[in-house]
Amino acid sequence: MPAPPIVDAVNYSLAAALAGVIGTWVVLLRSMLESFRRAPYLDGFAGGGSGGASGAARVPKVSVILPARNEEGFIAGCLDSLLGQDYGNYEIVAIDDSSEDGTGGIIREYARNDGRVVHVSAGEKPGGWMGKNWACAEGYRRSSGELLLFTDSDTKHAPGAISLAVGHLQSLDLDALTAIPRILSLDFWTRVTLPMISTFLHTRFSAIRVNDPSKKTGYFFGSFFIIRRETYEAVGTHEGVRGEIIEDGALGRKVKESGHRMRMVRGEHVIDAAWARDGPTLWNALKRLMIPLYLQSRKTAVGAFLAVAFLLFAPFPALAYALALPGGWASSAVLAAAAAGAAAAVYAGAATECALGLRIRLRYAALCPLGGLVVVCGFLSGLAHAGGDATVSWRGRTYAMRNRAQSAVNV
Repeated sequence: MPAPPIVDAVNYSLAAALAGVIGTWVVLLRSMLESFRRAPYLDGFAGGGSGGASGAARVPKVSVILPARNEEGFIAGCLDSLLGQDYGNYEIVAIDDSSEDGTGGIIREYARNDGRVVHVSAGEKPGGWMGKNWACAEGYRRSSGELLLFTDSDTKHAPGAISLAVGHLQSLDLDALTAIPRILSLDFWTRVTLPMISTFLHTRFSAIRVNDPSKKTGYFFGSFFIIRRETYEAVGTHEGVRGEIIEDGALGRKVKESGHRMRMVRGEHVIDAAWARDGPTLWNALKRLMIPLYLQSRKTAVGAFLAVAFLLFAPFPALAYALALPGGWASSAVLAAAAAGAAAAVYAGAATECALGLRIRLRYAALCPLGGLVVVCGFLSGLAHAGGDATVSWRGRTYAMRNRAQSAVNV
């Protein structure tokens, strides 16, 4: 018995869409592998393996800007790693951004014990500012370095991180440099989800695109970017991105668009950073990625959501649907083949990211259908919030985003 015409139409349409998913994953996988192969390393410059910088001309003062809000579980580890640097001329400007836990007390204790640590209590956040952006601006005002190194409280740095960053910046006469950290997966949900979402860091926001002057893509990793003071001031400091949810991406984009020389490098062997600490922070992080798109263009945001849903999750329910259809229908066989191919492509992408990017066990790639579902649901929640009350919760604060255009992600 042949399949009803409407079923054939649905099956062939789905198969065509899944063929497009396969083609897209081929492009993404090729881009990922090229990024892993060609992206430069933080120590990939003349003299990069020689240890700490030496000589007055090579040791400009570096001000490490370290914003912190409710970070009592991470701030000590970050400060310890920064105080263990082999660089000879730096200060750590640690900003307590109205923390409601013991963060401020920890910073004060470190400042009492080591003169390189400058404790700053950020004042009340003005209206229109995101919290981290305000804390970074407060830290900049208290800094004195020729170079500014911005990092996060949940980041740890190998002893040569500052020396390598300064040496790399100077050797190529750059205005700004950002390093891709090893992104830590601290809980189960992050381990199954991050292989899906971080694919785009090695494609859309890859070092190859950022380092290509002909491309418009500019991006900073908030966990580690160093910038000349005059360049930071020329692009408006953090005040120029005060309302941006993804402030590091927005600032990197401004630096690139302003014609300054910037570079992205791989620093996974030198820098560790946590993107999400648990389920709630992961969920809010996913929502934060979708809201800027919606605030720029609703149609584009919806289109991006549908594309992500097809790329990361749709092949799996499509395959289950095709296998549940009666045998002998040509359209169901075509759909099953297309869905199986697309599912295999998703698995290949997740495995590549686990092995070469995140460096976590491949068993988490096997759970990519679950990870894809979490990403899709998180993005859908972001769309719902952007179209509803447009609020974002982050680090104990809730921000109303209505009428706040975002530029961090160029759609």
